[in-house]
Amino acid sequence: MSESQLPDKIYYSIAELSDHFGVAKSLLRYWEKEFDKINPKRNAKGTRFYSKQDVEQIRLVYHLVKEKGHTLDGARKELKTRKKQVVSRIQVKESLQHIKSNLEQLRDQL
Repeated sequence: MSESQLPDKIYYSIAELSDHFGVAKSLLRYWEKEFDKINPKRNAKGTRFYSKQDVEQIRLVYHLVKEKGHTLDGARKELKTRKKQVVSRIQVKESLQHIKSNLEQLRDQL
């Protein structure tokens, strides 16, 4: 996943999420079909607008499928049975990455 943070917005485009997670737009559309919790709003032209809740669900799916190597069925089962534990692991990982980044900045300043 990209190190950049998403801007604080109400809705995100599929292009923004594709860039942020480093995956193809088609993969995001596929995950939308496979996971009921990913349900972007659409305008009259059919353009998708992802809410923060959609982004959180994509983050969970990304972690399980791309980082942990689960199949889509495995990811679905994990989210049904152990969602809180998955969220907790992701938060710990992100905290550690932030600490590592800060330590690397301090090292570079020395």
